[in-house]
Amino acid sequence: MSADKIDGKAAAAALRERIASAVSHFKEQVGRAPGLHVVLVGDDPASAVYVGSKEKATEAAGMVGKVHRYPAGVTEAEILHLIDRMNRDATVDGILVQLPLPDHIDSAHVLDRIDPAKDVDGFHVINAGKLAVGESALVPCTPYGCIHLLKERLGDLSGKHAVVIGRSNIVGKPMAQLLLQENATVTIAHSRTADLPALARQADILVAAVGRPEMIKGDWVKPGATVIDVGINRLRPSEEGGRGKLVGDVAYDEAAEHAAAITPVPGGVGPMTIAMLLANTLRAANAREGLEPPQL
Repeated sequence: MSADKIDGKAAAAALRERIASAVSHFKEQVGRAPGLHVVLVGDDPASAVYVGSKEKATEAAGMVGKVHRYPAGVTEAEILHLIDRMNRDATVDGILVQLPLPDHIDSAHVLDRIDPAKDVDGFHVINAGKLAVGESALVPCTPYGCIHLLKERLGDLSGKHAVVIGRSNIVGKPMAQLLLQENATVTIAHSRTADLPALARQADILVAAVGRPEMIKGDWVKPGATVIDVGINRLRPSEEGGRGKLVGDVAYDEAAEHAAAITPVPGGVGPMTIAMLLANTLRAANAREGLEPPQL
């Protein structure tokens, strides 16, 4: 068996086109564009690149975007004051604080200061709680994108056994909650799970979100399974130099011999994260204006 490659880049591009159309409709109804504000602290190169991609995507979708850039030495009080201002600003529909923050700033304190209705990263405890009890909420963008890819590939997820390897608040836990909402049977596994390979082999849907390069081997994958690889890891550069190869949490070539479909790294889940950020911003804007959520 040779697995089909799930093209996240193409899926994200199609979704962003639909979002841009819905943004135009929102402008006609409300008289303004949805607004997304991003807070970037320090000079971490990866964060800067990611925020730059968000800026371009926001503009391309017809939204109003703004990045608030601060030096690494900014105080927590200054960041909290900025968030308070954005919470009160009626033109701001989405607020995102780019992580990681410097060590002297309490990330949890900062994230919890964001108005849950504008929390387009879905990290606020109120949104996490609503997701846990099955209420409508803004959910983290990466698992939201994974669900989109799964439903596009498989349609109805009811009754399928999904194994999520990883239990982070950003991916693993919300991924499991979203799968439960789709009536899948869900198992959350992690580093202390007994006989993890045997458990993984039971999965119709295998989601890898552990942050360990190529940890999931081919013989962990049930024949015919759908594999979603959330990991993005850069291997050490070879002796010849270079930046090092990007790989996921799944040994792609091995797994592709067993799976029916698999996301590549790069080009799989990654592009969906920014697309779902735009979707969350649009959802937040419609909710704040008392409009029905767009069908994307």
